[in-house]
Amino acid sequence: MISRKKTVKVMQLCGVALLSVGLVACGNNGHSSNDNGSKSSVQEQSKTRQVTDAMGHKLEVPTHPKRVLASYLEDYLVALDVKPVAQWSVSNGIQDYLQYKLKGVPTISYDLPFESVEKFKPDLIIMDSADMVSGGKYDKYNKIAPTYVVGKEKNNDWRKELLAVGKVVNKEDKAKQVLADYDKKAKAAKAKLAKDGKSPSVAAVWLVGGKFFIVSKNLSSGDVLYNDLGLKVPKVVEEISAKATSNWNPISLEKLTELDADYIFLINSDKKDSSMLQQPLWKNIPAVKHHHVTELPASSSWLYTGTIANKQIIDDVLKAIDK
Repeated sequence: MISRKKTVKVMQLCGVALLSVGLVACGNNGHSSNDNGSKSSVQEQSKTRQVTDAMGHKLEVPTHPKRVLASYLEDYLVALDVKPVAQWSVSNGIQDYLQYKLKGVPTISYDLPFESVEKFKPDLIIMDSADMVSGGKYDKYNKIAPTYVVGKEKNNDWRKELLAVGKVVNKEDKAKQVLADYDKKAKAAKAKLAKDGKSPSVAAVWLVGGKFFIVSKNLSSGDVLYNDLGLKVPKVVEEISAKATSNWNPISLEKLTELDADYIFLINSDKKDSSMLQQPLWKNIPAVKHHHVTELPASSSWLYTGTIANKQIIDDVLKAIDK
């Protein structure tokens, strides 16, 4: 099951020009200077720099990586103007909401087979969590290219992930600006959605394979709805989130009838066969009866997380509620 995990420019391939080896050798303590006394840092002159990942690995990574592979972290790469050499895919599915920038980028299976990774010849591999490199896989990936692990958990804080990715691709300032822009957008939307000081209650529901799932209040789109936008958490969401182990958690149609949400955002992956939406129990849910259901396609950003995904979620919420 998908857990998580956003106008950008194409990655700029021309970074700061490297000084020649001769000039570096003649510099004073790794720096070069001119008559004005200006100096260039060792990092600017070097083709590599050292970073330490979440697992304590000390790595020599390219100062300006050009062939980055970061499966399921593409939202952050796109936000940072970095075009990956391959993009995440599962069962022939991809992150549709990012295709305005990733169209034409080859796909790679979500489990990152070693042979496939080698074929793409990355100069930097970024892994979302320690789980992805468990069982001795880290050493195998690291032999292909320097491998940086962003976090230790499966569900890492997306803000920290953005900053970590920004650090390893040498775009820390860009990452901070992207995050500041997002927070500004979320703050403005939160103010718009609060009517007379009160925010409406909402819930995100996912229909897939004839079954319903509801988002956890602190993960994926739930984090955007309840934490960033300050919308009210329904009791059913509170109850399920208290025992949740995933971003999206199963909920029966019978339990959904208890959903006391003013608005429902329905991600419908069963578009061709949505018989569950014709059931009397579904039609009896208060938000459904009041026609306060916004149906979204499986290609939307609501099943993912990151700056770009979350901005699109905010836009969808404003369109549905702020009328």
